Amino acid sequence: MDLHALWYVLAALMVVVGLAGIILPALPGLPMVFFGMLLAAWADGFERVEWWWLLVLGLLTALSMVIDFWATAAGAKRVGASRKAVVGAVVGTLVGLFFGPVGLFAGPFVGALLGELWHGRSIRAADVGQATKVGFGTWMGIVFGIVLKLGLACTMFVLFAWAWYA
Repeated sequence: MDLHALWYVLAALMVVVGLAGIILPALPGLPMVFFGMLLAAWADGFERVEWWWLLVLGLLTALSMVIDFWATAAGAKRVGASRKAVVGAVVGTLVGLFFGPVGLFAGPFVGALLGELWHGRSIRAADVGQATKVGFGTWMGIVFGIVLKLGLACTMFVLFAWAWYA
């Protein structure tokens, strides 16, 4: 295998891992996709994908990072989540990684719910109801962020392919 082909394989691997990172919070999703595309453009000597295309892709990557924080915070804030609930959602997401797809979806909800209960420091029916509402709102924010990032990933693929094949 020649060195050129190795660069393309590494670039493709970075893109695939980046796609997984859109859903798995432990991986830097779209930044990894961007660097994979950047590596492919570099391996090609920037013949097909010029610098301004990469600038646009970089801006979309930066937007994805803003969306990551905004969507989770917006979902949590919309239902009145405490700071501990948001931290709980992040911890729950990380712990959920070890429990497969079910953990990825249940982890943020359970983490936010426990964080909100911890914030209230008592367990009454009203507290559990509010904590459940916060858990669901935080989870919806995370899901909304994933959907937006998947849309950005598709946009990045279309733009990169356009630049590569045009």
